[in-house]
Amino acid sequence: MENRRPPEKDYRRDPDTLIIGISSRALFDLRESHELFEAEGLEVYSRYQVDNENVFLKPGVAFPLVQKLLALNEDQVEHPRVEVILLSRNSADTGLRIFNTIEHYGLNIERAAFTNGESPYKYMEAYGADLLLSTNASDVRKALEQGYAAATILPGSAGSQDGKHNSGQLRIAFDGDAVIFSDEAERIYQEHGLERFSNSERDAANQPLSGGPFKGVLEALHKIQSAFPIENNPIRTALVTARSAPAHKRVVLTLREWGIRIDEALFLGGRSKGEFLKAFGADIFFDDQQVHIESAREHVASAHVPNGVVNALK
Repeated sequence: MENRRPPEKDYRRDPDTLIIGISSRALFDLRESHELFEAEGLEVYSRYQVDNENVFLKPGVAFPLVQKLLALNEDQVEHPRVEVILLSRNSADTGLRIFNTIEHYGLNIERAAFTNGESPYKYMEAYGADLLLSTNASDVRKALEQGYAAATILPGSAGSQDGKHNSGQLRIAFDGDAVIFSDEAERIYQEHGLERFSNSERDAANQPLSGGPFKGVLEALHKIQSAFPIENNPIRTALVTARSAPAHKRVVLTLREWGIRIDEALFLGGRSKGEFLKAFGADIFFDDQQVHIESAREHVASAHVPNGVVNALK
């Protein structure tokens, strides 16, 4: 079934706050207890979590990202705030261990939805969330279908990549087509091949691309960046795309039309993305194609955006 995104519009509820919903398995390493749930069921899992509610969980794959996002609120510079909300399929009982761990690490996360097995994505609108990071692919697809930015992040520990997480600067990398931009150009490539795609992009170089699901997130990050000097900025962004010349021109002119700055733009011409993301030191990378996620996840936290024609073909 084709993955269709509603017509482009501004889905951000609060322009002064970037609100991010995150699942408990993305924030903390819950692999051990999840394996217990898979093997022995909900009752055993629940008892285990309650018995260990004062045993703090280890940081998960998205933990360094959340730390840096929340740290943006600590300076005295006036800029849009960042709020992180926990959206968890745990119950309130089993979720107490998660909140105890949040308190242990000093994370300023105050709002949460514990849904006891049901999808928590349905509360995104009520919370005014702009982005969902979850280990549940079904929740992510539903959020995307409703026009939210959303990505599936594989569960794991915070130390499972070799990116430069020790830097205090927040570094986020995005793919272009079907992520920041719509998949209109990618459709031509998939249906007619590289030569037709290159010719089409050359002819349409001065026509801005439509926005993709992560346009609003990039805009929100840009607004925070704009409060700081370029040379001393808490955020650095990168576009990491398989495009090459001459297809690069339309991308550059589209971002200029939107009034959004990208700090680094890597046009790889089909090269594997993993080593480039390692060199950039991304805290997270968003891409719509699993092949690029597999290349990247060895080095940096990576999240799949199941949007656009490539995912509709599967």
